[in-house]
Amino acid sequence: MLRKRIIPILQLNDDELIKSTKFKNHQYVGDPINAVRIFNEIKVDEIILLDIFKSKNNSKLNYKVIKDIADECRMPFTYGGGIKNLKQVEKLFLIGVEKISINTAALEDEQIIKSLSKVYGSQSIVISIDINEDFFGTKKIYNSVNKKYLKINIIDQIQKYIDLGAGEILINNVSKEGTLKGFDFSILELLNKRLNIPLIVNGGINSYDEINRILG
Repeated sequence: MLRKRIIPILQLNDDELIKSTKFKNHQYVGDPINAVRIFNEIKVDEIILLDIFKSKNNSKLNYKVIKDIADECRMPFTYGGGIKNLKQVEKLFLIGVEKISINTAALEDEQIIKSLSKVYGSQSIVISIDINEDFFGTKKIYNSVNKKYLKINIIDQIQKYIDLGAGEILINNVSKEGTLKGFDFSILELLNKRLNIPLIVNGGINSYDEINRILG
């Protein structure tokens, strides 16, 4: 039985903590170091920080900021955003990141998962997948960088990532992200519960009751 966890997911824009709605309309909300200190005090299980602008802008990773955050963390720390190659991942692990999350890079070249897991182990690799609803209300894998829906089966793609070496899957429900309008429980029905690796679901959660329902 996999241990159930509650994991805060924070968004970065370089050295700023931001909040978005449906991964749009980004607003500055503070210093990420202060946020990490708060989560240290309440002893969360893990923390995930995602800099979604790195892939969109094709910009370099800010290792100093990431190291400062890693130094402050008293819990397992996953970083994602702009990761494209093994050299970046090596440096991230050296400065204190414990797991890395990739999204766009996996869509562009799935073999990066195999390469990373071979060197660092599957337990260090989180594959992030954005799911959005198209005009007809059908849930599809969504490329948030070029804003395109992909014509690939969600479950088949998750299984492919697992076969390549993904250790965890993070599902972002784009249509619900940041809205606090309630979790879409059909996402759980869509996901294959027979998958034997941890699944993290994100988007719309607005109460302890919903968290308890998700955790089952």
